[in-house]
Amino acid sequence: MKLILSDRPIHVALPDDENIRYFNLSALKISNCVGCFGCWTKTPGRCVIRDDATKVYPVIAQSDEVLYVSHVKYGGYDSVMKTMLERAIPIQQAFIRIFKGETHHVQRAVALKQATIVAYGELTEEEKDIFTRLIARNAYNMSFASYNVLFVEESKIDETVEKIVRTWQKS
Repeated sequence: MKLILSDRPIHVALPDDENIRYFNLSALKISNCVGCFGCWTKTPGRCVIRDDATKVYPVIAQSDEVLYVSHVKYGGYDSVMKTMLERAIPIQQAFIRIFKGETHHVQRAVALKQATIVAYGELTEEEKDIFTRLIARNAYNMSFASYNVLFVEESKIDETVEKIVRTWQKS
């Protein structure tokens, strides 16, 4: 499965393919994680908060190619994307493993991903560097087998997404 997760509407004609899913996070109701760890203890693998995030995080887990479109603020994801990624914690288990000499959570039936992150905003070189390092660190916990960070002007997002989706159709 392929996933487009965006913090803004994307104006691209997506192919009629059930293996490509698109979520405009700005149009969904996604509450903040409350840190209750119910997804690990009370309802393993399922968040106890019943909102739109429950439709998204299972698709994140199943997807082998992901495209995240996010405004970058202060070197990190903007709030709507950060909130969703935090709410995806049910796809991990409470158990810890050693991965590349570091402790990381055990994944819960999560596909390895080829990830592309399209980042936009008025960014300094320092913010781009911080964001790139953040993605590298996230790659361990988000099951990225590989990733690519593209910094684009906001006016180029749709064009960039369209190019990436075309490469998906060829594979």
